Amino acid sequence: MNIYFVSLGCDKNLVDSEMMIASLRKAGHQIIDDEAAADVIVVNTCCFIGDAKEESINTLLEMAEYKGTAVCKLLVAAGCLAQRYHKEIKKEIPEVDVIVGTMGYESLVDAISRGMQEKGTVREYLRDINYLPQPLTDRESMSGGYYAYLKIAEGCDKHCTYCVIPKVRGKYRSVPMNNLLAQAEHLVECGAKELILVAQETTLYGEDLYGRRSLPVLLKKLSAIEELKWIRILYCYPEEITEELVDAVRRLPKVCHYLDIPVQHGSDAVLKRMGRMTDRKEIADTVGMLRKKIPDIALRTTLITGFPGETEEEFGELKEFVRQMKFDRLGVFTYSQEEGTPAAGMEGQVDEDVKEARKNEIMELQQEIAFEKCKSQVGRTLEVMIEGRLPEEGVYIARTYMDAPDVDGYVFLESDWNLMSGDFVTVNIVGAKEYDLIGEPVRE
Repeated sequence: MNIYFVSLGCDKNLVDSEMMIASLRKAGHQIIDDEAAADVIVVNTCCFIGDAKEESINTLLEMAEYKGTAVCKLLVAAGCLAQRYHKEIKKEIPEVDVIVGTMGYESLVDAISRGMQEKGTVREYLRDINYLPQPLTDRESMSGGYYAYLKIAEGCDKHCTYCVIPKVRGKYRSVPMNNLLAQAEHLVECGAKELILVAQETTLYGEDLYGRRSLPVLLKKLSAIEELKWIRILYCYPEEITEELVDAVRRLPKVCHYLDIPVQHGSDAVLKRMGRMTDRKEIADTVGMLRKKIPDIALRTTLITGFPGETEEEFGELKEFVRQMKFDRLGVFTYSQEEGTPAAGMEGQVDEDVKEARKNEIMELQQEIAFEKCKSQVGRTLEVMIEGRLPEEGVYIARTYMDAPDVDGYVFLESDWNLMSGDFVTVNIVGAKEYDLIGEPVRE
């Protein structure tokens, strides 16, 4: 059958989509890029925040329109929204034939087969959210570039008061290291030059399986894969960053001097209401330690504005924290009131326009910091990975070790060389923009 697949949400969800597509292809199905010609449409949904829910619902409704054609015979809702709101989907979007939860993707092939046989009966495949599906080791990356995501764990034990992840993804479960290494070797064989390690939290990897935190061991073993050039680590909770991990990042040449450490806020009172395990001083101490041990490290973080009860004074503390920390990369979300979370019932819910105004204020502040950071790179010689070319402008797009795909900046360079995506090139940084750099290839 011809299957059209839509993957929404985060990079961790993308890995699930890659697993699903691999299983469908193994079963003999064709993945096509034209929804109008598809026998089956699968939407892997997200429900992390309000905007993600809205996008998922709208996509399901859009795809539901194809059920009226002679071609599309089955619509499948999968992933986080399908797990959390399966009853509502069944009632409100009757065009959906099959519902597959977050831990049910191993059942997708059977679900489609049975769905085709039992038309008109909505079938649900909702496994225990604490079950860990066996990750396929021969999936292909859907990133569109020479990088791939390696999801090293599932679920989360943190229970931050604003977050639904434990309710839809379950407790923290590490993926066995042998499986991860097999996945990594296959992805590199398929062309990946960079592996990006992701989980709800990467720092605790292995504690549940091996009785100790094993991310440094995993990094060392991944570094032995010959054709792999870069290893990047995302989503390190600041309170869980150990000296052993920092030493591994510093010592292993393939591990990028880059960490994503989501801190969420800079006010102790707000951090406490969020259920976070660190305070402002501890975060500052961790950042200081990282910069001392790895002077060229790039630190990314994410923040939330408009958390329930956030006063002007607490927001002022957040602004001062941003000025003080001078994170190299920073993103901001407005607080999303997610039903079933402790924060949703808290007093002092902040108006949407206030949340948005505060977000914009933080981003304006960060823009100044980012520009100064970019200017400080002028004069450096860096290795970059070519991402592509803008033919109308005659420039190549590249990334440094300081830049994760899709969320960080780029290096733009003019070259009369014939460069290919995935090439690594040494460049001199000769200019800076607000978030991006200008480079010139080094002539040998």
